[in-house]
Amino acid sequence: MSAKRKSRENKEGNATARRAAQILVEKNAGFFIPTAKQKKNLVVAFVKRNMIVYGKAFDIVRLASAVNLDDLSEVESKLDQIQLIEIKSTNKKGIGPDFKKYFFGLTGAEVLVAQSLKKQFKFALVNTLTNAHIELELAEMFGRAKGIYPTWSILL
Repeated sequence: MSAKRKSRENKEGNATARRAAQILVEKNAGFFIPTAKQKKNLVVAFVKRNMIVYGKAFDIVRLASAVNLDDLSEVESKLDQIQLIEIKSTNKKGIGPDFKKYFFGLTGAEVLVAQSLKKQFKFALVNTLTNAHIELELAEMFGRAKGIYPTWSILL
């Protein structure tokens, strides 16, 4: 693949991911896009409870009640009200509302965070063409998987 094509695909992927996050927020179901400072507060609060979290392993949060994510002490005291969500988005035609035959990648960090946080972490699969989405915990996702193809991505 040419560097130019790869760059174009990365830009398109980033735009699709941003659109997917906005779709979830617009559903008024408690989704919130955290700022960099808020992500840092979330990481610190979870780590203080011995839960592994990498800031790049989640995109948005779902709040079960009002939480000021700018205030670390409030985040810590209301941590059980917070769920981290990793978005996997697509703008491909032919992906139905059940997301069967949807092919995507998971990073090692995403898997580790999902294992560490259990019910406080979900994957949201979002179709930006139809606005359909489903949410899955790691075990649910692996249970639905028709195939798993491990790879290593290396940056030199």
